[in-house]
Amino acid sequence: MSEPVGRRLRILVAKPGLDGHDRGAKVVARALADAGYEVIYTGLHQTPDMIAAAAVQESVDAVGLSIMSGAHMTQFPAVKRALEARGAADVPVFGGGIIPDEDAESLISSGLAAAIFKPGTSLQQIVNWIETTLRPALNEPSWPPPQDLPPA
Repeated sequence: MSEPVGRRLRILVAKPGLDGHDRGAKVVARALADAGYEVIYTGLHQTPDMIAAAAVQESVDAVGLSIMSGAHMTQFPAVKRALEARGAADVPVFGGGIIPDEDAESLISSGLAAAIFKPGTSLQQIVNWIETTLRPALNEPSWPPPQDLPPA
């Protein structure tokens, strides 16, 4: 008997708040798409409610936030609250950007973030996290393995 075959995970990548630097978010979004995921990129200057609305409308499996502005301790809780208000409290939120270690630990331990990726994290490490941590947490069987990404 063959193992169950999963599906492509849908991941929303968003830039909350006034942060105007979106190069990293676009690189991550493209890399995730290249690795075989369905990616929805919301663009710049998204409010938490806009992010949650898009997440629900697109039936995403996870939301990835890119925050370079220092507003991570405000934006992660606001996005989680907005998801909860729309009945999507179970959608995991992960993110990256300029986030001090202490704040990253706090966001993760409080359940506001499933993972935080720091500058210098390889794109392959993000894909590996999705496959080894996120996919099992969603009870999704493996999909044909995502493509290995070339070094950045």
